[in-house]
Amino acid sequence: MAAGPPGPFTIRVQLFARYAELLGADHLDVVAEGPLTVGEVLSRVRAFPGGRTIGVGTLVAVNLRQAPLSAAVTRGDEVAILPPLAGG
Repeated sequence: MAAGPPGPFTIRVQLFARYAELLGADHLDVVAEGPLTVGEVLSRVRAFPGGRTIGVGTLVAVNLRQAPLSAAVTRGDEVAILPPLAGG
């Protein structure tokens, strides 16, 4: 993605299943001054009420693709956080 104009921007974080229930929303907006990593976005989401429930087994996608904690998140990216999946 292009860097875009300087200054703060918002990263839309989509929440699914149990995380949406615990945080009381289907999405959160995280304000950033520059690029963040997925891990930094998760840290900011964990600071919201109910966010401490987001554990290490969390699946994260950036722009619909699974991403590691070290992946960059920049202006215009969308992050999705899903609880660990259980099979049956």
